[in-house]
Amino acid sequence: MREDAMRGDLPQDLISGAAQDAGGWLGALPVALVATSADGQIVRWNHGAQDLLGYAPPQVLGRHISDLLHPGADRSLGRSLWETAATGRGVMGTVTTWHRDGHPLELEIWACPVTDRRPGASAVLVFAADAHAARRIRGSSAVWDGLFARSPVGIAVLDTQLRFLQVNPALEAMNGLAESAHVGRRLAEVLPEVNAGEMEEAMRRVLETGEPVLNRRRTGRTPADPDHDRVWSCSYVRVQDPGGRPIGVIASLLDVTEQQHDHTEAEAGRRRLALLSEASARIGSSLDLERTAQELADLAVPHLADAVTVDVLETLAHGGEPGPGLTGGIALRRLGKAPLTGSAVTHILAPRGRTLTFPAAAPYTQALSERRPFLIARLDERSVAPAARHSPKPAQLVEAGVHSFLTIPLVARGVVLGIATFYRTRPVGPFGSDDVTLAGELGARAAISIDNARLYHHEHETAVVLQRSMLPQHVTPPAGIEIAHRYLPASDVNEVGGDWYDVLHLSGGRAALLIGDVMGHGIAAAAVMGRLSATVRALARLDMPPTALLHHLEATLADLAEPMLATFLYVVCDPVTGRCTVTRAGHPPPAVAEPDGTVRLIETPPGVPLGVGGVAFTTTEFELPPGSVLVLYTDGLIEARSRDIDERLTELTGLLTEPHQPLDHLCDSLITHLVPASADDDIALLVARIGPDGLPAVG
Repeated sequence: MREDAMRGDLPQDLISGAAQDAGGWLGALPVALVATSADGQIVRWNHGAQDLLGYAPPQVLGRHISDLLHPGADRSLGRSLWETAATGRGVMGTVTTWHRDGHPLELEIWACPVTDRRPGASAVLVFAADAHAARRIRGSSAVWDGLFARSPVGIAVLDTQLRFLQVNPALEAMNGLAESAHVGRRLAEVLPEVNAGEMEEAMRRVLETGEPVLNRRRTGRTPADPDHDRVWSCSYVRVQDPGGRPIGVIASLLDVTEQQHDHTEAEAGRRRLALLSEASARIGSSLDLERTAQELADLAVPHLADAVTVDVLETLAHGGEPGPGLTGGIALRRLGKAPLTGSAVTHILAPRGRTLTFPAAAPYTQALSERRPFLIARLDERSVAPAARHSPKPAQLVEAGVHSFLTIPLVARGVVLGIATFYRTRPVGPFGSDDVTLAGELGARAAISIDNARLYHHEHETAVVLQRSMLPQHVTPPAGIEIAHRYLPASDVNEVGGDWYDVLHLSGGRAALLIGDVMGHGIAAAAVMGRLSATVRALARLDMPPTALLHHLEATLADLAEPMLATFLYVVCDPVTGRCTVTRAGHPPPAVAEPDGTVRLIETPPGVPLGVGGVAFTTTEFELPPGSVLVLYTDGLIEARSRDIDERLTELTGLLTEPHQPLDHLCDSLITHLVPASADDDIALLVARIGPDGLPAVG
């Protein structure tokens, strides 16, 4: 069995240092207190000694201290420790004792002299603890001391009143304050510029529940970096005594400012990408100038700004061109604004539809002429002073809470179209460089859509004008035929251009009633329709048979640089006899309403569209009673989304049961009942009443 000791003949400073070390960890152990007289007899035996060695005080009082040493151990070492302490010097050492239950017990002891009642004699106090437990605690204490002193993590120990008891060097560096500035004070007293109230509330919950709190964020400024906000990740764990009672909190802190900044930047980037993706889907889908401007305003609030206005050049709002320059000031039409209600800023900003004029020196004019963003990051009375010379609005905006202002010129294909203005009122910081970039990208997308809407409007008007110019302006039917006609352009420029109708005089008092639809859209379809219309008029004067005429039309289409198809319906009618022939090239069949109310579709081979080629056309003959109404139409009248074509033809014939009504009324009735408010395709309609002088027969 091993026994070792720190003997009295060792240097005094080394013995004192060892004793001090013992005091650092000894308080965490159950300690036995034994007192002896000068001659070594035990005179005091406390409860700690009884718990440690098992002997009750009556069993040991009066016995010599050496009697407690294990019989198999070298008792001389134990006596030497006691004798050294008795001479007036404190010692520490490890001895093996005899437990009352009969097993050996290794103890770590500290013996120190005390004055005895007898003159010149010294008694000895012996403090003893389980050596194994002491070594374990000393090791734990060393680990804790090393961790506490050298850890890069900020560590603090706080009492149950949340007052600092101890902080490590890392936390001193984080807070910019020495440990002495912490001890005895609460967090709110030490660091008033952090969210101390929230942190202390979290620590109170830890004390009450025992549940640790992890990764709670502390934000603010400390004396270590008073000019910048920092972010710390804080964790709190309750410290409790062996009975489970809370005695304090250990807090650990990591500075995560850089990680938080990176995370914030990544989140902001994802939000920007999501907003740009949404802009691609929402802005400009209608090809309507006003709607496109409002879509930009609605999208930017509240993701980028608290209020937004979108203004376009006044000339564009009237369907004109942008104009040569902006040197003499500008006139803008407000087409977009958000929010429309519920904001103090809303009441100050001009409403939609208002025309605004700005002189050459105004910020709006400068932003447009320079084609660059105009930013006032922090809007106040001083910064709005130059603009206040032109309008009282800037000062009013400052009073309403606007603290940051940004304008973005709307430029597309090198053409200045207008300007978008963004206002911030919420405490989210001023517009920064990232906001300027995002607003610029949104503005660029909106500008392209606004320019597309402008070009669409221009092309739509051109296509409609071309289409109408190629339709017969004054249709004069031969005697015995009364006619009425309608043309409705589609709401979309892509659907305008291919439908036409005509009435031609033929020999013998006959008439040719014709209608067609070029399978294409826009100006190109309108131009092809014009060529076909002119060709039909020229060939009809030659009194050419219908089938031959249709083959010549196919040859006309074949001469085009780009192949195109067209449907065509050609009816030759003799108003005197009522005899008619019809030739179809893939066109919807004509409808007939007889005077007695009978309504039918003319059964005739449908044929194939002009331009397909290789298929012979056929002619069908039929007769009409005097006063019958013949209805020719293009597919725009009867086609509808999610509706079967046969159902639509049934609706058409159901509207023809009163053939005696005026033909203009009949045309209007067909358009009203069959055509939605916004037509998807252009529509041509030709209605003819067949009979002597074009009047219904009187029965």
